[in-house]
Amino acid sequence: MGRAAVEYAIAGMNAVMPVIRRRASAPYRWTVEPAPLAQIANHEKKMPAGFIREDGYGITPAARRYLAPLIQGEAFPRWSKDGLPAYATPKFKAVKKKLAGYSIADK
Repeated sequence: MGRAAVEYAIAGMNAVMPVIRRRASAPYRWTVEPAPLAQIANHEKKMPAGFIREDGYGITPAARRYLAPLIQGEAFPRWSKDGLPAYATPKFKAVKKKLAGYSIADK
């Protein structure tokens, strides 16, 4: 999504954000496309009534079909020898400074 946002910015697109639009459920297919912020910001998107059981305590088969591709499976982290998750550590490379030093005392 970040990549799409940068591509939109480079293309001069304003007041949009990238969103995922489902194209098919079986097999699950989706695309990323721009959506106007005016249709998203400060708008609440509620769960469709057909996704909540009549008793109000669960989801319907329609909700399960919609949600399944989004929640099935699990990506387990690798574990280190001490039992903690072994997350990747990026190797940052310092870049040469381009600006002169700045101090509040200079003001």
